[in-house]
Formats: sequence, C-alpha cells, structure tokens
Amino acid sequence: MGLPTQMNESERGIFALNGITGYLIAVVLLLSVLGGLVYNAIAVQKANAEVYYTIDQDLNGLKFNSLENHKLRTIKE
Repeated sequence: MGLPTQMNESERGIFALNGITGYLIAVVLLLSVLGGLVYNAIAVQKANAEVYYTIDQDLNGLKFNSLENHKLRTIKE
C-alpha cells in the first residue's frame, strides 16, 4: 500500500483552487482589501484635514487624559 505512481489528467492540480487559480484569487482578494482600506484612510483624512478647532479657554485648563477636555474646544465648520 503505497502512493499511486500514475496520475490521471483529472487529478492534476495546476488550475485547481490549490494551484495557480487559488493563488491568483488570494492575491486579488488581498489587493482589493488593501485598496479598500487605503481608500477609506484617504477619505477619512480628507474629511478631517479641514476641520479646525479653537481652544476657548487657557491652555493651562487642559488636563492630561481628561474626559472633560472636549468641553474646552469649539469646532469650526
């Protein structure tokens, strides 16, 4: 009981999903995910690049890691 020594034409895996076709599907899928993430990153950057805010009070009123810091600024639209 050993491995078969003869391979039929239907058992060749060159264009099976574990061959070249599967490799190309994986590459196209990964590149499309990368493209979608890059597109979303650029869209978010564009949306936030021109949204300026000013601090209403003295900078000394800001506290490190405080949830109250958002009350000290005004977003200009």
